[in-house]
Amino acid sequence: MQDDTPVIEIRNLHKAFGSLEVIKGVDITARKGDVVSLIGSSGSGKSTILRCANLLEDSQQGDIIFKGEPVKWKGTGHGRHPADPRQVLRIRTNLSMVFQQFNLWSHMTILQNVMEAPVTVLGRDRAEVEEAAHAYLDKVGIRDKHDAYPAQLSGGQQQRAAIARALCMEPEALLFDEPTSALDPELEQEVVRVIKDLAAEGRTMMIVTHDMKMAGDVSDHVIFLHQGLIEEEGPPGRLLGAPESERLQQFLSSTMAA
Repeated sequence: MQDDTPVIEIRNLHKAFGSLEVIKGVDITARKGDVVSLIGSSGSGKSTILRCANLLEDSQQGDIIFKGEPVKWKGTGHGRHPADPRQVLRIRTNLSMVFQQFNLWSHMTILQNVMEAPVTVLGRDRAEVEEAAHAYLDKVGIRDKHDAYPAQLSGGQQQRAAIARALCMEPEALLFDEPTSALDPELEQEVVRVIKDLAAEGRTMMIVTHDMKMAGDVSDHVIFLHQGLIEEEGPPGRLLGAPESERLQQFLSSTMAA
C-alpha cells in the first residue's frame, strides 16, 4: 500500500432517516496526518457523516473506504447493511470516536475506562495496556486522576479522559463529534489544547465542531455543510477568512456574533 492511500475516503454518501434525507451525496478524503473539520448549522449532517464513517449508522448509498479497503455491503437502500461483522469491528477499532457527551462508564475508574476496550476488544496484554493508559492520561494532563470516577471529574477532565481512551486503541484516525460543545468556555480550552497537540503530532483527525477558531487553528481542510451537501470547502485561511458562498458568509457572521 502506498503512503498516499487515504485513511478515510467517503464517496457519494447518502443517508436518510425514514423519508428525511440528511446526507445527499458527499465526498470527503482524509489522508494520513490530515485534520479535516466539518462545520455547518445544526441539522446540516455533520455528525451523521462521522457516524456513517465509523459504521455506527448504515448509509443507503455510496462508498466508505478505509485505507484502500471498501466496506462490503449487502442489501440496498434502507435495507443496506455491512456484510462482514469482522470488517466492521476492524474499521471501528481503527477509527476511534470521541463523543460530545464523553460516554465514559460511570462504574469504572478513569484508568479502567481507558484500558477496557484495548483489553476486552483487542485482547492486548493488560500490563502493557495499563502502561500505555497511564502515558495517554499523562499526555492529556490528567494522570493524577487515574483512580477517580467520571462523576468526580469536571466536564473538561472527562472529555480529556475520553480522548485518552480513544488514543489507547492506537487508532489510524480519531473522529471528534463536537468535542467541546458540552463544556463551559474555560473547560473548553483544556480540550482544545489537547486537540491542537494531537494535530501538531500529525495525527489523522476528522472533527465536527462549532468552534471556528479551533477549526482555523488545527485544520488542513475545512468543509462547510448545508442541508446535507458540501456548500464550500478548502484550506481554513481561505474558507474562514474569505468565504465565497453567501450561505457560508451568513453562517460565519452569525457564529462570530454569537
